[in-house]
Amino acid sequence: MTPRGRAMGSGGGAGRGHGMGQGKGGGRGLGPGGNCVCPSCGEKVPHERGVPCFDVKCPKCGSSMTRE
Repeated sequence: MTPRGRAMGSGGGAGRGHGMGQGKGGGRGLGPGGNCVCPSCGEKVPHERGVPCFDVKCPKCGSSMTRE
């Protein structure tokens, strides 16, 4: 027996480690660099830190932009 009355075993259960972290392109928070691109007309503008691309309107056609 170990402290607190828990037995040690050699079971094959899944571990509960920290797993993979978020890298570039791994979800939200893609970093300060890159461009915002319009899905409608293809116009690109530099991404501004702290401003999500979907909040930026395309200067050509007015559509919401996405991250490149």
